[in-house]
Amino acid sequence: MVKNTDNSQENDTVQQDTTNTTLRTALSERYLSYALSTIMDRALPDVRDGLKPVHRRLIYAMRGLKLEPSLPPKKSARVVGDVIGKFHPHGDTAVYDAMVRLAQDFSQRYPLVEGQGNFGNIDGDSAAAMRYTEARLTSIALLLLEGIDENAVDFRQTYDNSDEEPVVMPAGFPNLIANGSNGIAVGMATSIPPHNLSEVCDALKYLINTPNAGTEKLMSFIAGPDFPTGGELVESKESIISAYNTGKGSFRVRARWHKEDLKQGMWQIVVTEIPYQVQKSRLIEKIAELIQARKLPLLEDIMDESAEDIRIVLTPKSRTADPKIFMETLFRQCDLESKFSLNMNVLDKNCVPRVMSLKEVLKAYLEHRQEVLVRKSTYKLQQIEARLEILEGYLTAFLNLDKVIKIIRTQDEPKPVLMKTFSLTENQADAILNMRLRSLRKLEEMQIKGEQKELSQKRLELKKLLKDENLRWAYIEQEITELKKQYGKNTKLGARRTTISDAQVMTEVPIEAVVEKENITIILSNKGWIRAIRGHVAEDAEIRNSLKYKEGDEAGFVLNAQTTDKILVFATNGKVYTVSCDKLPPGRGFGEPIRLMIELSGDEDIIGVYVYETEKKFIIASNEGKGFIVKSEDLIAQTKHGKQILNAGEKYAARACAPVEGDTIAVIGNNRKLLLFPANELPEMTKGKGITLQKYSGGELSDVKTFNLADGLTWKSGERTRTETDIRAWKGTRAGTGKMAPNGFNRNNKFS
Repeated sequence: MVKNTDNSQENDTVQQDTTNTTLRTALSERYLSYALSTIMDRALPDVRDGLKPVHRRLIYAMRGLKLEPSLPPKKSARVVGDVIGKFHPHGDTAVYDAMVRLAQDFSQRYPLVEGQGNFGNIDGDSAAAMRYTEARLTSIALLLLEGIDENAVDFRQTYDNSDEEPVVMPAGFPNLIANGSNGIAVGMATSIPPHNLSEVCDALKYLINTPNAGTEKLMSFIAGPDFPTGGELVESKESIISAYNTGKGSFRVRARWHKEDLKQGMWQIVVTEIPYQVQKSRLIEKIAELIQARKLPLLEDIMDESAEDIRIVLTPKSRTADPKIFMETLFRQCDLESKFSLNMNVLDKNCVPRVMSLKEVLKAYLEHRQEVLVRKSTYKLQQIEARLEILEGYLTAFLNLDKVIKIIRTQDEPKPVLMKTFSLTENQADAILNMRLRSLRKLEEMQIKGEQKELSQKRLELKKLLKDENLRWAYIEQEITELKKQYGKNTKLGARRTTISDAQVMTEVPIEAVVEKENITIILSNKGWIRAIRGHVAEDAEIRNSLKYKEGDEAGFVLNAQTTDKILVFATNGKVYTVSCDKLPPGRGFGEPIRLMIELSGDEDIIGVYVYETEKKFIIASNEGKGFIVKSEDLIAQTKHGKQILNAGEKYAARACAPVEGDTIAVIGNNRKLLLFPANELPEMTKGKGITLQKYSGGELSDVKTFNLADGLTWKSGERTRTETDIRAWKGTRAGTGKMAPNGFNRNNKFS
């Protein structure tokens, strides 16, 4: 019975601690907690010091291990152990990876960790295990920590409440804008490129003196990103300014290259710098794959001759090739050109994530430095005042030395007696009682007076600094000037690496430079399956008859082309689609549905397929009997959605198209009435509904073609071609009704 009673009490307790809620509410609350944790504690950097929690904890833990630049390094495993044991309750691999990145000079523009051992390379090789490598802080990391012992920033309890960690670093170095940051959170991300410190310092100094400065003016100091791997930024000035003004945009970065002349008129291209965050080994593999796939006809071979510096050698197939076109083909197909996105999404001083402009980021950093300066100055003032209090007590003791000694020797509790006799504070009395006997010299008294005078002067300066905001801004400006002097463009670390160029006009690259020219035959079945086989076999009846199709499918369009050509696909919706022949699937099997390549709905049909040729014209018509002539140049579509050419209306559809190859137009309706009229009666248009070709009474247009009047009208009937030379009966003017087709004309009312 007792046991049952206990169970009953337990059940009551469980019921009291349980809250009924909907699954939707429970999931949303827990997912929100997870999202906030990811955003604030992992992915987004703080705008003030540019660090994520793991980086901040790494630097703080290394400081605790006394891993300063002037002291010997320690094993990385020791650092990682301290970080995860004291501050960061996560996996050791994640912490070590973060430390490795801080030490890589090809990842960080200004490394915060100095690594010894294998810390990875630009080829993409990973670092050695943490038990083999050693690390210590760099002088730049010390700038981030400067003042951390002087109450410059707030501290908070660690995850187990056993220690304290800084909420943010004092940040004597503009780390966010100088080193950049990347991260993916829940529903948001950040991507900030690194910049040149000297340029950032100039912008900060200008913003101090001109708080209302706009982004465009600040951009006169900061030219753009300065990537650790160099390269060339090819964006217009307007595009760069717009990106920094909104906090969002992208930058196009190209590899740096030059032409090397060889013997007998030959030459080669040497790449010396590659875009940021591009792995060199993967880049070379990709180019080798393109060579093997014959997608780089101008490139013969690629070799990696890199040692400490990058040297990728590209050998052309022909010395007559243009180097600019040669490189343009590579820029378009591989990561020798890449885009770096800008998304300055950061946590502000209130830990609220938001996208900031360049000015807002710089302003937030300066405001943080102002707050740090006030806190440091207040702390120093308190320390000075405490010391002056002690010194004043010492001087009192020296002036009344005999009396002080007598009190100490005769009194059981000398402290309260001293305080009462000489009006001393408790701190002063303690200091006198703790003073060594050898300090009771005349020389020591002089030193105390000198120290008192010096500290009084410093106290006066600090009070003046705390009262005058302009004086504080002048102090911060001087700090920034010293920082620029230490890491200016005349130093090895501070020299600009990325060249800023105006947006380059895209060099026109002939298709032959990108695609190897080959003869192919394009086969499009009635059900829309397309493929390309090698060679020209469209006219070979035996091969055409041997082609296989899916069950229930048959040949639709078969035409000769080359891999460098484009084909124009006419559809019943009045749109024309453009497909590159090099993108067509090979002839093995049945091919692929053409609807995967173009946005053509299932209820629309294809009415014609032609190879694109310049200065060619087509006649296109709807089943209503209206149409016009259009130039081939006006038919090229830039997207897979196609280009609307014929506006047939809701009740009608595009029915026929044909190349203009003569001086006469032939039109036939499904009533078998044929009409011939001069081609010059039909206007040329770029798009529209067109004008009437032939009138019908209860019928509609079936087909259209052009021919030379002198040669007579021809049509195909199966494998045979028939010609009618006496065509006077069908001649007329545009918009006529026509007469019945000649005997022997196709029963489907088509010319082919």
